[in-house]
Amino acid sequence: MREVTKYGKTVAEAVSIALNELNATLEQVDIQVVEKPKSGFLGIGARKALVKVVLNKTSFDDGVDYLTDIIKQSGLSVHVQVEERNMRACRCQLAGHDAFQLIGKHGKTLNALQFLAERVVNTQSDHRINLMLDAENYRETRKRALIDLAQRIAEKTIKTGRPHRFEPMPAFERKIVHHALSGNKKIQTFSNGEEPRRYLTVAPHS
Repeated sequence: MREVTKYGKTVAEAVSIALNELNATLEQVDIQVVEKPKSGFLGIGARKALVKVVLNKTSFDDGVDYLTDIIKQSGLSVHVQVEERNMRACRCQLAGHDAFQLIGKHGKTLNALQFLAERVVNTQSDHRINLMLDAENYRETRKRALIDLAQRIAEKTIKTGRPHRFEPMPAFERKIVHHALSGNKKIQTFSNGEEPRRYLTVAPHS
C-alpha cells in the first residue's frame, strides 16, 4: 500500500500534489485531512493544509510488490516507479544505480521480470491487464533497433528468397516488427509457437 503526506495552501492543492506523486485519481485513493489551513492574523500563525493520501491496493500493487521483493533479494540498488496506470494497463520504470543490470541481453531479464509480474497482476483480475516494465529507456532503444533489424531482414529475404526466423520475442516486440514491415508487399510476416517461446518469421510473399 502506497501513501504520501503533503502540504498545500489549501486542502485541494495538497491533495492535487499527492495525486500527482501517486499518479492516481480521486477514485483510487482515500484522503485524510491531518491539518486544515489557517490564515492567521496578518500572516502570523498561518499554516498550510496537511493531507494524508493512501492509494487503494489493486492488482497492480501486487505486481509492484512482487518486483520489489525480487529486487530486494538481488541486493541491487533499484526501486520500482509507477509512471502511468489505468484499468487496463500499467507502465513501470526500474530506477536506481543498478537498474541497467536488470535489462539483460536483448532485454531478456527485463522481459522475464515483466512476464512474471504481469502473471501476478492478472491472477486476481477479471479482465486482461497489461504491465509494461522499462529501465534506462531501454524499450525505446530496443524499438528502434528492432525496426532497423526488420528492414535489413526484409531486404535479405527479398534478395535470397529464403524466409528468416527471429529468436523468440514477447508479443509487444513481435508487434513492432509486424508493423514495421506491414507496408512491404514483397514479404509477409507471421508468428508460430507457444508463449513465451513464440517467434516471428519473415518470408517472401507467395
